[in-house]
Amino acid sequence: MRLYVYLLEGRDWAVKDSYVKLQVGKFKSKTRLLKNTENPIWNEEFVFRVHDLEDEIVVSVYKYDDHESGFFNVSGAGDLVGRVKIPVSSVAAEENQNLPPTWFSVERAQNAKSIDKDCGKLLLALSLHGRGQDAAMDNHFHLHPYSINNGLKEGETKSTSFRDAFLSTSSFKKSLEGKPFMKSIAGRLDKFFHKKDETSQNENSSELSTLSDYEDCVEEPSRTSSLQELIELMQSKNENQTMPENLPGGVLIDQTFIASPEELNMALFAPNSEFRKNLAELQGTTDFLEEPWRLSSADVCCLTRYVTYTKAASKLVKAVKATEKQTYVKAFGSEFAVLVNVSTPDVPYGSTFKLEILYKIMPGPEREESAHLVVSWGVSFTQNTMMKGMIEGGVRQGLKESFDQFTSLLSQKFKVINATDMSDKDLILATMETEHQSDWELGMQYFWNFTVVSTIFMFLYVAVHIYLCKPSKLQGLELEGLDLPDSFGEIITSGILVLQLERVYNLITHFVEARLQRGSDHGIKAQGDGWVLTVALIEGSNLASVNPTEMPDPYVVFTCNGKTRTSSVKLQTLEPVWNEILEFDAVEDPPAVLDVEVFDFDGLFDQASSLGHCEINFLKHSAAELADLWVNLDGKIAQSSQSKLHLRVFLDNNNGVETIRDYLSNLEREVGKKLNIRSPHRNSTFQKLFGLPPEEFLISDFSCSLKRKMPLQGKLFLSARIVGFYANLFGHKTRFFFLWEDIEDIQVLPPSLATVGSPTLEIILHKGRGLDARHGAKTLDEEGRLHFYFHSFVSFNVASRTIMALWRTRTLEPDQKAQIAEEQLNDDEKPFLPEDTGSYLVVEDVKMTKVYSVELPMNLKSLMKIFEGGEFEHKVMSKSGCLNYVTFTWEDITSDVQERRVSYKFNRRISIFGGEVTCTQQKSPLPNDGGWVLNEIMTLHGVPFGDHFRVSLVSPISTKF
Repeated sequence: MRLYVYLLEGRDWAVKDSYVKLQVGKFKSKTRLLKNTENPIWNEEFVFRVHDLEDEIVVSVYKYDDHESGFFNVSGAGDLVGRVKIPVSSVAAEENQNLPPTWFSVERAQNAKSIDKDCGKLLLALSLHGRGQDAAMDNHFHLHPYSINNGLKEGETKSTSFRDAFLSTSSFKKSLEGKPFMKSIAGRLDKFFHKKDETSQNENSSELSTLSDYEDCVEEPSRTSSLQELIELMQSKNENQTMPENLPGGVLIDQTFIASPEELNMALFAPNSEFRKNLAELQGTTDFLEEPWRLSSADVCCLTRYVTYTKAASKLVKAVKATEKQTYVKAFGSEFAVLVNVSTPDVPYGSTFKLEILYKIMPGPEREESAHLVVSWGVSFTQNTMMKGMIEGGVRQGLKESFDQFTSLLSQKFKVINATDMSDKDLILATMETEHQSDWELGMQYFWNFTVVSTIFMFLYVAVHIYLCKPSKLQGLELEGLDLPDSFGEIITSGILVLQLERVYNLITHFVEARLQRGSDHGIKAQGDGWVLTVALIEGSNLASVNPTEMPDPYVVFTCNGKTRTSSVKLQTLEPVWNEILEFDAVEDPPAVLDVEVFDFDGLFDQASSLGHCEINFLKHSAAELADLWVNLDGKIAQSSQSKLHLRVFLDNNNGVETIRDYLSNLEREVGKKLNIRSPHRNSTFQKLFGLPPEEFLISDFSCSLKRKMPLQGKLFLSARIVGFYANLFGHKTRFFFLWEDIEDIQVLPPSLATVGSPTLEIILHKGRGLDARHGAKTLDEEGRLHFYFHSFVSFNVASRTIMALWRTRTLEPDQKAQIAEEQLNDDEKPFLPEDTGSYLVVEDVKMTKVYSVELPMNLKSLMKIFEGGEFEHKVMSKSGCLNYVTFTWEDITSDVQERRVSYKFNRRISIFGGEVTCTQQKSPLPNDGGWVLNEIMTLHGVPFGDHFRVSLVSPISTKF
């Protein structure tokens, strides 16, 4: 319940400088200070939240004394003069729960200092709302001070007719009704001028007390305006609101409906909404009570209201009471965002958390009037508890059931547009204009200007003048056939004509050059199988101009995976309309980023000026969002003009799963291990974990630790376009990802005590890239680059080799990729390591059996040449029965440890199965230069049960045994 207190005036007070404090329960407020008057007039309005009808309204009168003000009492200290106490129950007992303006005697305080005469009287009006009244009675009244002073005498009490007082103020209320903003301004001005008239010349000591401070602790009273009027008022106060991000719990609804955003907003949040009533009936909700929307008086203007109800019992929880605080955090244009804070103290651990639900309503595709609704949720814990995981799980389950009913009921009221319909490329592109203006029509528009028209007129004028001019006698220096101008007018006219002809010539040249640049990429179909990117360039809005005196000639350049596509040039316009479709040839690697830059055309051989640029990240937009997208251009000129581009982007895979298989098979050669397509369930889990589009596919994942101030154990995920890390430590989740293109360098750091003897993989990003993942970085260097450190891999070499191969694949130029593919075709016998072949050969947990030992009378260095990969090694292994023997160079793993890979095939005398062998070898020196230790893990292919075992060999080679 809310109690509205109207403090009108005082009479026959014992003091001249006074102010009043009001208290209801634990809520307090006070009036402004009035000086030099025994009959103060406030006309101030207060609102308090009431939880118990047994509470009292305590109105205390204080004498102001500026001599006692100090550092800790800037408003001035004062003595208590007297107070008035009014039970809230007496207001509730009144008709319509409204107490008309009534005079109350101020009772003298017991500790009052030398105050012997009467303390005076107070004129108050009270109104109680939220206790079963109709919505129509929620319009609280506003009283005009002068009409009350003239119509109410000193001795009158509560018997005075409230209807008469209300009618006497009807004209004043009517003038303010529906104009809350003007009412607020009028109130402030009244306070300002009233203070100026009644305060003394010395205002420094009381300046902070002249305005009422009750706005800091209470909300404004309810308005008689409709929700639409309040939204318009909110829009006028907050013009630069941004749409909030989705809450971390997840998305409950992401659908588009055939309805305007305004219509959907009113259906969900308008007072006495029919949809809300039907939903409450469907879910068994009772005692549903919603307060009217109120405009808050905080720094950021917003609309708020409270909704209370009793939620029906479920299988797990009994029927509980819930209170929702609904707040409009954005309402601008056709975009709305409402944050709902739900408090359920009666559920288990209900005092430790609050549920947050965010409704976002945005315009849908422009091909039809539609609204895009996104509902996300999160849990905000007010106290620490060990049951966070259980609470989040229970909330998730309850919300799923509730919003399934919500979606079902809403789809009955508004038709749902399926995502497949929204992303249907043929359907959307079919709506674009296929007919383009001819060169003739464009030429007419371009040349129809003052310069060309005046040039034609001047040319005709001179031609007619020459035609009508008769030959004259030769005079002075004139020769036969050379008739010089006879006046200065002819000389000036001829000069102007020459300058205009030069200007027209430049216009014609510019037009021809622009038409030669007329979008040679437009209409060209993509070739090849793989990932095909199609960009529909619709239009531009509010484009800027480099030269303020001239209109720009904009065209757009799209860049993706090293390839570019260029649109046609639109002449002399800030609002260009292209309606062009550009396609990129199919590629094996799924593109991650599309770069867009708008240029001002200056000529074929002149350097174009940039009008703005932007970057479209395919991983941060769904297919439905890309199908109709307005992008803001970056750059000083573009940002100052708020330039935008309207695009429709489609990323398709025209080769199905074969594209992914081909990509993985080409990557296997570089990685040196077998890569398999992950299961749909694992891919789906990976996509949901990082909020990725459905075309993203997981390649590999590794358990590791993220090095920050404290190591954080988690998993590193590698996909075709991103590197992602996820950890969940006692409910505290760490999640981030960045693109392969963001990586500038990858380095391997040697083991250290901080990494528990494990090598560290350091990933360095380009300057200004990967800022969304900065919370996972350990350092930010002087150049503005983020550094990420990963260690404690189970198999460091496999992880590092896979990461390096993926990075090289994503950053190589297309020509370099083609060259590598050609080399791979010429080297078909090059082997690859199995997926689980380790790098650090851990053999301590394997039971070793001695199979061979021999002493040779030869130098240790000569013996080690067997493992150098030269001709001698190949001869030895060939004599031993190894065919197609291939070795790789030794790589330094640490300062003392080297590693290489070897592959070969057994001949039939050794193995009846034939069998291919791939192995990883490591060599490390024995202490005191005593020799070497060679560790080897062999993987056998083409033998029975070869996938179920590995062969481990340890070969110490030394001068002593």
